[in-house]
Order: sequence, then C-alpha cells, then structure tokens
Amino acid sequence: MKPYLLQTLKELALLGAIRNRIEISSQELAKQLDTSQQTSSRYLVELDRKGMITREFGIKKQLILITELGKEKLHDEYNFYQQIFELTDRIVFKGKVVSGLGEGRYYTEQNGYINQFKKHLGFVPYPGTLNVEIEYVERNKLRILKDQSAIRIEEFGTKNRTFGAVRCFRAKINKIEGAIVLPNRSHYSNVLEFISKDFLRNKLNIIDGDIVIIEIYFDKKEN
Repeated sequence: MKPYLLQTLKELALLGAIRNRIEISSQELAKQLDTSQQTSSRYLVELDRKGMITREFGIKKQLILITELGKEKLHDEYNFYQQIFELTDRIVFKGKVVSGLGEGRYYTEQNGYINQFKKHLGFVPYPGTLNVEIEYVERNKLRILKDQSAIRIEEFGTKNRTFGAVRCFRAKINKIEGAIVLPNRSHYSNVLEFISKDFLRNKLNIIDGDIVIIEIYFDKKEN
C-alpha cells in the first residue's frame, strides 16, 4: 500500500472513522494531511477504489467509514510497530518454501540429536527440515538472535564422525509449533531450517514457492 494512502487511512481512523461514519470535507482532510484539497480528494478516491473506505456524499461534506479491509491494513501496521516496540520476545519472518539438499533428514535421524531434541524441545522431529528462504535484507533480523538465550544442542560423536552443536529457538510456522535450528556459528544464511514433529508439507499443504510466516520466540529460561 502506498505510504500516502496509509497515512490518509491513519488520519481518518484518528478522527473516528474506524468505528463510526465521520463527516468531513476534502478541504478539512487536506488540512489534516498538510496537502492540497485536490490531492486529498484523489487520496479518498483511491482508498474507495481499493475498498478501504466507503463514502456517502452530502451537500458539502462526505460521510466516510473505514471498511473491514481498511481495518485489516491498519492492524497490520499496528503489528509492525508492536514488533518494533513491544514484541521483544519474538521475531516474525515471511519467506517462501524451498527444497534442500536432503542433509536435514540425515542430521535429524541421528540419535545424538534426536535424544537432545526430545529432552529440550519436548518432541522427536519428523525426519528432515522444512527450508524457508527469507528476503536477503531480513537476515539483519537474525543478528538479534545472537544476543538471545538459545536452546543449546551439544555436539556429539559417533564411530565415524563428530556432529556439531546447534542453537534452537522455539518457533511456529503458520501457527504449527516446532523450532528453528541454527548452526553454532556466527554467520547465518537467508534459509531458515524448521523442525517439527509433523511432516509439515502435508500438515500445511504447502509446496516449494508457497509463502509462510515464521514466528521465532526467545526462551529466557534456556542457555
């Protein structure tokens, strides 16, 4: 949504249009937005066409009410600000499902990992990881995790090799519970690996390219 339309929607909401019809002229709205009457009228037309508001015309003024679609857009904006100022216990990512190289299945089938996942996370993961590719710029959010207490899965050895430690964070993907598994190193890629007790592609009915929402939670009780 274009920034100027979002700002107009905010101003209408502040005037009470989120609950009741408000009576306002394009000139009055122009003063609120510090713009011209012609421009404010154009903004209202655009919001109306997008289904964000309804308008009833009077002699000099309009009766304007923000629609459910408009409310949803404002609520999305509210959630963004919550993430900035209030939701210090989680980070939210949007990404697309991608296929991996099959390594996730190999690692999650190792008893050394399985036993620790069961102990610390409370579940045995379905073999494999669901890989979610996030926007490259969103890797900056992952830096926050470096300073957070993680659920640590210790390294272990077998007859053939040593398996490295990993850091886990409880998480949800499209509201399904699980965990994000991060390698115990400073560099994070833009692909998140999600584990769950469920076979997520079937559980969520998703395929490569589908968009999912991941919420990563900070667990203050773990080290």
